[in-house]
Amino acid sequence: MTIEQSTFGGRMPARAGDLAVERHGIEPVPESNRYGKPGRLFTVWFAPNLTMSGIFTGTVGISLGLDFWTALIAMVLGTVIGALPAAYLCTWGSQTGTGQLPLSRLAFGRGVALPGIMQWLSSIAWDALIGLFGGEALAQLLGWPFWLGALVVLLLQGAVGVFGYEVLHQLQTWMTFVLGAAFVVLSVKLLSGVPLPVSGSAHGADRVGAFVLTSTIALSLAISWAPYASDFSRYLPRTTSRPRMFWFSVLGMVLSFAWVQTLGLWGAELFADQTAAGVHGLLGGGALAAFGLLAIAAAAVCSNAMNDYSGSLALQAAGVRIPRPLAAGAAAVLGFLLVLWMHSADTTARFQNVLLFVGYWIPGFVGVVIVDAWQRAKARGGAPIDVAAEFARPQPWWPAAVAFVAAFAAAVPFMDTTLFVGPIAAALHGADFAYYVAFAVAVAVYAPLRRIAGTRAAKAPEAAGTAAA
Repeated sequence: MTIEQSTFGGRMPARAGDLAVERHGIEPVPESNRYGKPGRLFTVWFAPNLTMSGIFTGTVGISLGLDFWTALIAMVLGTVIGALPAAYLCTWGSQTGTGQLPLSRLAFGRGVALPGIMQWLSSIAWDALIGLFGGEALAQLLGWPFWLGALVVLLLQGAVGVFGYEVLHQLQTWMTFVLGAAFVVLSVKLLSGVPLPVSGSAHGADRVGAFVLTSTIALSLAISWAPYASDFSRYLPRTTSRPRMFWFSVLGMVLSFAWVQTLGLWGAELFADQTAAGVHGLLGGGALAAFGLLAIAAAAVCSNAMNDYSGSLALQAAGVRIPRPLAAGAAAVLGFLLVLWMHSADTTARFQNVLLFVGYWIPGFVGVVIVDAWQRAKARGGAPIDVAAEFARPQPWWPAAVAFVAAFAAAVPFMDTTLFVGPIAAALHGADFAYYVAFAVAVAVYAPLRRIAGTRAAKAPEAAGTAAA
């Protein structure tokens, strides 16, 4: 066994309930190690989204001046748009046995270091975004300082990320019921004790801009799973129904996000700055409030363990030769440092900025890998994908890298954050179309560049043969 094989390969779970540490990294999972059914994709995409970060996102629509129903429509629309590409990419796992960033090496070649590092950094940022609320909840519950609550959450999530794929799936299955019960209680309390915010302060063009920005924020949450997607389906057998994988994934994401964002919209005044304290007050203290706070902390562990796991695969895909369990633990440590920074000042502004910035690169990535996959499928004439054969015919790296950078650059004028507002977003009263622009530009730039690079690569051997003759 080579050093690379021992780093990127290693022990794999063999069946549902096999909870030993998964050392396997970015190497494709052989068919002999595939198991599971598509239904587990519902829970793996449902439970991680029942977090206070989703509720906090819901409050943004009200803070931008929208009324409840307008903000809800914007958020559901954005969630559905973002969930569709993530669910589609999830179906690639059973066909290839490969995680999402590792599989993107087909399109990016050695240029995969660019999205790979971005995904690794994004996973750390998500650790902070979600760990912020888990740390607050644990500190509120046990009377600890915030840093200690956050440390415990990050240590627990790091442990789950180290154990890997099967432990994550088992955890999300159980937590679907536990967190579901907690959020049912929270929903009942909210609906019975908090008035609906039926009026908004935004009007005219400002209202349209707020609608688009609210929708984009919701989209950014859902599409953020796209670079993770096949990481959690790569052990499913090749024969698994792709339509069922797709719909289980869509339903898991949309139902969970829509639920928590509705709660955030309804209780915007209650949750705007202190979500843990808001939950404690809403549930009236006592055992019920303690259960709610514990559920918030557990939700942070569930979601962030996914970040650490996918971040470890992304780091390997970028070319860093580090064992997957060690990479997962390192992401949790760095996430702890970032969560302390986020907690030290204006949480609302920093939350929104980090949330948007960690996602602006994703539509460009999605556009590139989808075009590459479609072109490869066309070249195969509809035959099933053979991952080894596809990796044996790599594309030149530069078209994907150029399209990826161009997509981000084109999106800049359309961005709207509290740190930076692009000139077009400002002219459109804060409407943020950056995600849509990035995807469109990535497709428009990559498709012709890939064709040109492929033609040149095909002509090179012919020219060499002619010269030799």
